[in-house]
Amino acid sequence: MNWINNVVRPKISGLLSTAKREVPDNLWVKCPETGEMVFYKDLEANQFVVPGSNYHMRMDSQQRLRHLFDGGEYQLVAVPAVQQDPLRFRDGRKYTDRLKDAKATTKLEDAVLVGEGQLDGQAIVAAVQDFRFMAGSLGMAAGEALVTGMLRAVELKTPFILFAASGGARMQEGILSLMQMPRTTIAVQRLKEARLPYIVVLTDPTTGGVTASYAMLGDVHIAEPGALICFAGPRVIQQTIREQLPDGFQRAEYLLSHGMVDMVVHRHQLRETLSRVCRLLMSGARVEKSKAAHHMNGKPYMNGATVDARVMETAARESGGVVEPEVVPNSQRFEPGKTDKNRDDTASSVNANDAPRGA
Repeated sequence: MNWINNVVRPKISGLLSTAKREVPDNLWVKCPETGEMVFYKDLEANQFVVPGSNYHMRMDSQQRLRHLFDGGEYQLVAVPAVQQDPLRFRDGRKYTDRLKDAKATTKLEDAVLVGEGQLDGQAIVAAVQDFRFMAGSLGMAAGEALVTGMLRAVELKTPFILFAASGGARMQEGILSLMQMPRTTIAVQRLKEARLPYIVVLTDPTTGGVTASYAMLGDVHIAEPGALICFAGPRVIQQTIREQLPDGFQRAEYLLSHGMVDMVVHRHQLRETLSRVCRLLMSGARVEKSKAAHHMNGKPYMNGATVDARVMETAARESGGVVEPEVVPNSQRFEPGKTDKNRDDTASSVNANDAPRGA
């Protein structure tokens, strides 16, 4: 009787049942680039890099911090609370309702998560912008979290690493959101005064006011492959100038070839590269300064240590995941001498035409 009740009847009920099985929404993930279907567990084990195409999917803040710190262990940095909805903003919905939905979905208080821990045995402080929380927009709470994280790094005398991913300033907070740009800039200056490394990892996408402020003030800028990095998006620019933009415009590799970022590093080599750069900048090792070394405000150091440009290049290439920059043709290069000569020729012709005749 037990065999009939426990085995036969459930099988018969399963065959006759028309109820739809519940399948998780994220069981399979489609690659945006190739359309390949990838099992979610396999994608998660590969740090959200699609195995076939090497397409870098977006990661949430908790996963970023787990992959960064030793053993995935870190302590969250307490962030002071700020006023919610200071402008009582409402468009299609109340701003407070949008915040509640974002908090329920992400389990976060706001778009920035700050943690401290060990990276290959060296203490660091890291902040991650989570694009899931209202597109990682910069508001009062996010600005307070960034400032708190930078000041915590100054207190502990550790490097500060930022993973940037944002759609820009948060429109629901108006001028209060824009004020976070100078606030975070001043906090970056505190890091520079303490001669502590500030390393920025630009992920997809980093746009708007975030790019126009603290995301482009780092000592070293590392980008993930294919990341969109810009102020105004390519569609807006194309509609404004009414010109066809080049392939890969405002992507990480394009910015590397035009000198906007220092490295494009695969996510699998990112942790190793960050560890090497932090150790290099914090070591204080003295090297011979070359004539072509870049000076920052007349000083041959990058915050913490005296660093030669050749040493930084060697450290980047040893990571194994660095994309080589493309050579810019001479036709696209800016030549000040040629421009000044053309300007002088134009000015001479204008003066000649304006000269009085028949004198």
